Amino acid sequence: MSRDIDYGNLMHTAMRGLIKTVLADVAQHGLPGAHHFFITFDTQYEGVQLADWLADRYPGEMTIVMQHWYENLDVGEDGFAITLNFGDSPEPLYIPYDAIRTFVDPSVEFGLRFESPDFDEDDEDDIEVEEEPDAPKPDAEVVSLDSFRKP
Repeated sequence: MSRDIDYGNLMHTAMRGLIKTVLADVAQHGLPGAHHFFITFDTQYEGVQLADWLADRYPGEMTIVMQHWYENLDVGEDGFAITLNFGDSPEPLYIPYDAIRTFVDPSVEFGLRFESPDFDEDDEDDIEVEEEPDAPKPDAEVVSLDSFRKP
């Protein structure tokens, strides 16, 4: 019986743990300096909680911004709750970590992107690759480095 190490899932678990750690620090100390987050999540993911009008407006995914105005940030084991302002209307949200598709802090050019679990290696067999007809391959060009050397 062969067993493989699932590095993809291990990395996703570690990256979501990093998000949890960052959000827990922000919940306790606030956003430091110019840090702010763009968090894109799947609005249809099991456990996501948001107002019906937001779910209707964003039926697939939604990006929230944590920067100037947010409150009630509560970081839990499986997700986080936050209240954000949508057109002068405070709305509570609950987002499971597994629903997050991207997490970006543009102030330090940091970002995480989670691939969709809908695509796995078994799906590769279903992908058709168009092959190019056998075209003649050009000969390799030899480049002399002598012209680039300093005298």
